[in-house]
Amino acid sequence: MRAIEKIWLEKGYGYFAHEGPNGLKVERLSKDVGKNKSSFYHLFADLEVFMERLLELHLDRAKAVSKKEMAAKNEGELIAIILEHKIDLLFNRQLRIHRDDPNFKKCLDRINEFSVQGLLPVWKKIISLSENGYLARMVLHLSLENFYLQITDETLNEQWLRSYFANIRRMVRLFKRSKYHLVDGSV
Repeated sequence: MRAIEKIWLEKGYGYFAHEGPNGLKVERLSKDVGKNKSSFYHLFADLEVFMERLLELHLDRAKAVSKKEMAAKNEGELIAIILEHKIDLLFNRQLRIHRDDPNFKKCLDRINEFSVQGLLPVWKKIISLSENGYLARMVLHLSLENFYLQITDETLNEQWLRSYFANIRRMVRLFKRSKYHLVDGSV
């Protein structure tokens, strides 16, 4: 990728992460990048091609985040990774919000193929559910959906994340104490 393309994509990535697809306006991008609109069209042809490139960039970044999450040993390490990659999570949030777009849904599905599997080992430790992989995976899927509904640029911080994980652990403890808990995937 050429340096000028990277500048456009990084600026667009931030806009999309905070505002979704409506934040991507060629005039706004060109003003902030300091280039004219013809430079944008020369590099990307149109917003559709630009969005395809943003999705490719996000997929690459999501793979890098997933590798780091796989190596996380505990909640503190995972929180550090999340905070380091805040913009990537906000981008992912926008994909979820706008998943009625088939390209966004396809990108999310590809990310989920590797990210859930990579996150599961540390997730089991965080929520104290190492003994039941099926239930840990189910709680992870539900928690991810809930997580992305709640995060914003302001709320995504260490205090909020610690509280979020504590609430999940509390829910798991309550479920474990109930007479209906899952042992092997059945109720």
